[in-house]
Amino acid sequence: MDPFDITPADASAPAPAADTPAAPLGKRARNRLAVEADILRVAREHLATDGAAALSLRAVARDLGMVSSGIYRYVESRDELLTRLIVDSYWSLAAAVRSAHDTVPHDDLEARWDAIGRALRAWAVDRPHDFALIYGSPVPDYEAPSERTEEPGTAVLVLLVALLDDVRAAGRLADPQRLGLVPARAEAGVGALLEAPMFAATRLDAVDLTQGLAAWTLLLGAVTSEVFAQLGPVPDGEALFECLLAASRRCAIAPAGD
Repeated sequence: MDPFDITPADASAPAPAADTPAAPLGKRARNRLAVEADILRVAREHLATDGAAALSLRAVARDLGMVSSGIYRYVESRDELLTRLIVDSYWSLAAAVRSAHDTVPHDDLEARWDAIGRALRAWAVDRPHDFALIYGSPVPDYEAPSERTEEPGTAVLVLLVALLDDVRAAGRLADPQRLGLVPARAEAGVGALLEAPMFAATRLDAVDLTQGLAAWTLLLGAVTSEVFAQLGPVPDGEALFECLLAASRRCAIAPAGD
């Protein structure tokens, strides 16, 4: 199994043989899936107008023409609805990033980084309320269940870890001294994180990981500042992003020939 595969766990089973078609869903199952999809669609509309903190199952049911008690046959609570929205948003982002990344030649390290960054920005700009749900302020009185959100929530990072390890293997990691990284501080700060499964197939050390986090933080911060207008009116958001994308790339990847 590819250690950097970001396919959802429930979608990882081998596909049936071509001459063994999957059993069709029954009418009841199809209807349930359709209603659940409608619930998520309407809930996203409420995210856009009211924000995650004000998400209400009763309001979603009303907009769907359901009695308020009826929605509980599909979603047991507001927290469950939030969790579904978060998981769906994470997987949607991961799919967009993976799709862009996989169009680039594997040995073009800079282009892979840029593809990830541009796909992240495009998804966030297109779906700002979903981006806010997963990267914005925590929702009051809600705690995401890690057993359901950890895998989708780290899917993009898994892809970045794979890229960072390829950069290391190619001898192209940027000079950490130029970033002022102190190995002892890096070890204290992130050394324990290297025990996570996503690092099992890599040879990254604490300094390497700190470089990657510096690059990712700059990239994510560039997108966050644009989506949330944290810098106020910017004459050309795309041009600024490209500048910050290049800077983030240089945090991790040394130019060829250096």
